Amino acid sequence: MNEDEKALLAEVETRLFIGGEWVDSSSGKTFEVRDPATNEVIANVADGTAEDGIRALDAAVAVQDEWANTPPRVRSDILRRAFDLVRERADDVALLMTIEMGKPLAEAKGEVTYGNEFNRWFSEEAVRISGRYGTNPEGSGRIIVSQRPVGPSFFITPWNFPFAMATRKIAPALAAGCTVVIKPPQLTPLTTLFFAQLLVEAGLPKGVVNVITSASSSRVSAPIISDPRLRKLSFTGSTEVGRKLIAQAAEGVLRVSMELGGNAPFVVFEDADLDKAVTGAMQAKFRNIGQACTAANRFIVHESVAEEFANRITERVKAMKIGRGTEEGVEIGPLIDADAVDKAVELVTDATERGATVVAGGEKLDGPGTFYQPTVVTGVQPGSAILREEIFGPVLAIATFSTEDEAVTMANDTEYGLVSYVFTEDLQRGHRMIERLETGMMGLNAGVVSNAAAPFGGVKQSGVGREGGFEGIHEYLSTKYTFLPNA
Repeated sequence: MNEDEKALLAEVETRLFIGGEWVDSSSGKTFEVRDPATNEVIANVADGTAEDGIRALDAAVAVQDEWANTPPRVRSDILRRAFDLVRERADDVALLMTIEMGKPLAEAKGEVTYGNEFNRWFSEEAVRISGRYGTNPEGSGRIIVSQRPVGPSFFITPWNFPFAMATRKIAPALAAGCTVVIKPPQLTPLTTLFFAQLLVEAGLPKGVVNVITSASSSRVSAPIISDPRLRKLSFTGSTEVGRKLIAQAAEGVLRVSMELGGNAPFVVFEDADLDKAVTGAMQAKFRNIGQACTAANRFIVHESVAEEFANRITERVKAMKIGRGTEEGVEIGPLIDADAVDKAVELVTDATERGATVVAGGEKLDGPGTFYQPTVVTGVQPGSAILREEIFGPVLAIATFSTEDEAVTMANDTEYGLVSYVFTEDLQRGHRMIERLETGMMGLNAGVVSNAAAPFGGVKQSGVGREGGFEGIHEYLSTKYTFLPNA
């Protein structure tokens, strides 16, 4: 770790943020945060307790009415100042993410740009919350429809996009007039803590955003979710955990937003532009070291072009540089921990035992960091675990098809439905795929779909609700209808 990294880490608060104050855990305990590229301890962060979580909710509840009644322009201006401050500190936010999560610095900078757009987008949406007014069909009175903030909201965010997942939830909540308690991930809490510092600098009032770090998510989360004062729960993470949280939220009939697991198909038809398809595949698979819910998981390639597609991909993958994300030219950083490496090994082993062939990579690397080679596997057979389970690593698995109907069947053969990718030069086929593929999002001849102005979310067991776009702010608003009879 160099001196610039040490100086940045020294600037980051590692205590809990409750009611506008930085405080130690009530237990006095901390937990370690490590650089996955070196296994070096980079920070000791406050290990929040259940009592701390309730104190954070107390703070959010105490100022909910005041924040809800704050003029929309004031809320908008605070978010806009936060956007400007993040832009000024973009290099620091990116470096912090690379240190604690491992992604290449160039990708971290891209995440800062993307994540910060939620601050700008929802700063603009804050002043556009509206309702409607009109005469009822019978002509006996007026219909008034208005929007109000849902109320205190609790967020649980994942480790893979530490900045964007925080802004994608916090920004629309603040714009709508909701107060927030956020529980960042144990593995990558520093970016959220740093963002909270920037929100304070932007003029956010005390208690509007509260940050609870903890080595045990359930210990902190369960009491907050069961508290009758909480009105909204938003979670990004695995479907398995999401199901449990939905069940807990049902007790209080909470509004929920769930962005859960993915098993994205990447379909390449025989008429695809292979240059576009290969470029899109590299983006959709290896962005964030493959550790993204939107990562292409199953490459479903027409049998007539499968060999050429695999050859081109293999050439690109073999040339990828592996290393710590701060190093020049690195494209593949470490996986988040040893369990992630073991999972990649397990899936590739299962595929090869069923008849698949590893044509690039396929090995974990020795050393202090948790590295796994970028890998290409061809000839993946039906029934392979790699086709059913979310890989969350730099493994590109190719299976083949012969007809359009077969491709659609293969693509939809999963409990998940977050995103799909389709490459074809046939416009009519592209439109058919929009209708036939069971996903909440789709990239047509594109390997990246995320955008702050678009609704992000899935169908089936990939979740409920949408983040971003015009739809994003409505997750934090409740609709009220008032009838006004004629005099």
